[in-house]
Amino acid sequence: MTERTDLLTFPLLTSQTRRALLFSLATAVAGAILPLSARAQEDAVWTMITDQNGLGDHGFNDLAKLGLDRSVEAFGGRAQVIQSTDQSQFVPNLLQAVAGGSTMVVGVGSLLNDALTEVAMMKPDAHFTLIDAVSVDDAGKPLENVASVTFREQEAAFLAGVVAAMTSKTGHIGFVGGMETPPVVRFLAGYKAGIASVDPEIEVAHAFVGSFRDPAKAKVLAEGMFDSDVDVIMDVAGGGGRGIYDAIIAEGADHWVIAADTCKGHLAPDNFLTSAVKDVAGAVFYENKAVHDATFVGGPQSLGLAEGAVGLCADNIDTLPAEVLAKVESAKAKIIAGELTPPDTYEALDAFVPGEL
Repeated sequence: MTERTDLLTFPLLTSQTRRALLFSLATAVAGAILPLSARAQEDAVWTMITDQNGLGDHGFNDLAKLGLDRSVEAFGGRAQVIQSTDQSQFVPNLLQAVAGGSTMVVGVGSLLNDALTEVAMMKPDAHFTLIDAVSVDDAGKPLENVASVTFREQEAAFLAGVVAAMTSKTGHIGFVGGMETPPVVRFLAGYKAGIASVDPEIEVAHAFVGSFRDPAKAKVLAEGMFDSDVDVIMDVAGGGGRGIYDAIIAEGADHWVIAADTCKGHLAPDNFLTSAVKDVAGAVFYENKAVHDATFVGGPQSLGLAEGAVGLCADNIDTLPAEVLAKVESAKAKIIAGELTPPDTYEALDAFVPGEL
C-alpha cells in the first residue's frame, strides 16, 4: 500500500503526554534507519490484527500495514497481517500472533479493545499496540504491556469543517459515519464545531451506516443527503465509504467529499475536497521502534495537532483558496495554543460556543 500520509505542514512540538513524540512518519523513518547490518533483527515479527475492514480499506488498516512495512525496512524481520472478518476472530487471531513469537502485536481499531485487553492480560510478557482505544484492567488501570494510542480526530475534523463551511454553496452539509464508535463521534463533533465556527446557520445532516463494510447502504445515505441539497459530505464509513464516492461522482460538479484517515482523492478526483488524516503509520512505527530499542513503555497516549499526528491532506492543499487556508491556519494555531478546544463528544458539542477564528 502506498497511500500517502502527508499532513498539512504542522509544527512538530513536544507532546503533552508522558512521552515526547514526533509522529511525522517521514521524520521518524529518516531518523531511525541506520545501516541494516547494525540493527537488523532477522527473527523479528511485526504483526497486525485487522478489524473487519481488513486491508484495502483506504484507512487505518492500510496505514497500520504501512507502519509495519517501514519497521521491516528499518529494523529487519518480517511483517505479518492476520485479517479478521468477524469480531469472534479477534481473540483467536491475537493469541495466534502471540504464540507465533511476534515482537509486537498491533490491534487496529477500537472494536478490538475488549479482545486485545483480554489477551494482553493473559500474556503479560507480550507487547501490544492498540489503535483508537485505551486498554485497561478490571480496576480501570491501563495495561503496562499495551501502548494505547488514540488520536484527537476532532482537531483535524474541525479544520475539515472549516473547509466544508467555506466551500458549501447551499448551506447544507453532510456526514456519513460507519458505526457510532468514539473515534467516529470525535470526527463528527469536531466537524460540526468547525462548520459552526464559520457559519452557525449551516445545516449539518449526519447518519450512521451501522457497519464499516456496507458501501451499498453508505451510497444510499449519501444519495439521500444530496437529494436534500447537501453539496459537501464527509466520509467516515471505513471500507464502506466507497459507496459515498460512487454517489458523489454521479452527482457531478459542485459536489464535494471530505475523507478521513488518509488522502482518498483517487476515489473521486474531480470531487475530492480534503481529508482529515491521522498518522496511524507513524504511531505503529514509533511503538515498533520502541520495542526494537528496548524503550517500550505501555499506557495511553493522545495525539493531535501539536504532535503533528493529525491534520489535513497535503496532496491537494495548494488547490484550496487562500482565504480558506488562512482560516485553517488561524484555527490550527488556536488549537495548538490551547485557545480553542474542539469538542470530542456529543455533550461537548452541545456545550461548544463558536468563536472568532
